[in-house]
Amino acid sequence: MKLFAAPGTISVAVAIALEEAGVGYDLHMLDFASGAQRDAAYRAINPKGRVPALALDSGTVLTETGAILDFIAAHDPRLMPADPVHAAQARAVMYYLASTMHVNHAHKMRGHRWADTEAAHADMAAKVPQTMTDSATYVEENCIAGPYVLGAHFSIADCYLYLVCTWLPGDGVDMAPFPRIRAFMDAMEARHSIEVMRTKGLLA
Repeated sequence: MKLFAAPGTISVAVAIALEEAGVGYDLHMLDFASGAQRDAAYRAINPKGRVPALALDSGTVLTETGAILDFIAAHDPRLMPADPVHAAQARAVMYYLASTMHVNHAHKMRGHRWADTEAAHADMAAKVPQTMTDSATYVEENCIAGPYVLGAHFSIADCYLYLVCTWLPGDGVDMAPFPRIRAFMDAMEARHSIEVMRTKGLLA
């Protein structure tokens, strides 16, 4: 398999899950600074021009973080609980991250997706510390049983949540009021998969 990713982006959640599952993959790093994600060569792989994309040996290309994480969990059942209620709880966190928290974060540097004027872009960027703090509050109060999303059971939801939470300080969020998130991040930092991400240059 080949994973198309970029440092610090949500694609790193997929790389973490692949490491946790012990699945072999080739890492293809895209240079966002040069716009490589918009090049015709990459759009032939993922027409959305975004990461992640996971190219399977069969030739099938999977996109969307949650879908790829579910695919990885199908290969390693340890990464998703068998209990359907607990599995739905994990996915509820992932869907919140995809539909709300990631979008809040994107308003800082991707305002052109929603508006055309520089003033509108600036207004959206200025709102990010508030909306990301609001999202962090929701996560703190509703998404972490401790130490992980599902308590002691590590799952693909933790890969997703960890990466999104790495954005919080840069988005102007004061982490002091969020002890559960800080404890979660400490638990994640102790995992070997996170060390591998830094070795590969996917995390600072």
